[in-house]
Amino acid sequence: MPYKFTFDLSKISRFFFKEITKVSYQKGMHKKVGRAVHEIIRKFKIQEATGLNLSDAVLLLEDFIEIQAKNLLERERFMQTRKRAVFLPHCSRKYMDGRCKATFNPDIPSYICAHCSPNCLINRTVSFAEEKGYDVYILPGGSCIQKILKAKHYEGVVAVACGEEIKLGGRMLKSMGTSGQAIPLVKNGCANTSFSIETLFSIL
Repeated sequence: MPYKFTFDLSKISRFFFKEITKVSYQKGMHKKVGRAVHEIIRKFKIQEATGLNLSDAVLLLEDFIEIQAKNLLERERFMQTRKRAVFLPHCSRKYMDGRCKATFNPDIPSYICAHCSPNCLINRTVSFAEEKGYDVYILPGGSCIQKILKAKHYEGVVAVACGEEIKLGGRMLKSMGTSGQAIPLVKNGCANTSFSIETLFSIL
């Protein structure tokens, strides 16, 4: 289930995300982060930059820390996998109308990138990931993942989504014995969502 609030962290300093990673390295911090999260919210003025209330900001950052910690814990196992896929949200396409030339294949189910916009996050990711040997899926929703995994039997998965969907997907991957890495959205919503392409590239 997605968050019940919208957010946009795309204007936050990149150092913020490095700080999140540093905090997650600390032993047990992903399970006991209360004071650290409040300090990070104050330090980077997250409430002022996003307009989120404190409880929503805390939830968002706790999820970021948990995702980073799980990525670290799972990294070695993930690197040993061979057959891998990348799952991307279709809402991160540059255009959500006829200007996007992607076609949807309901049998997969996935959009097929037409590489029509050079500066589109999805186009750039698809090109990079396919060069690295990944199969790439541009999904209309998280419910498509299980169908694809059952059909294709991937050993490793990299997924871009909001924190709530990543947590749900993580439980599903665990039940299927699939190793995963996740990149949380830095801006959510129904269109023009965004993520750190640099972070994604470093994980791939």
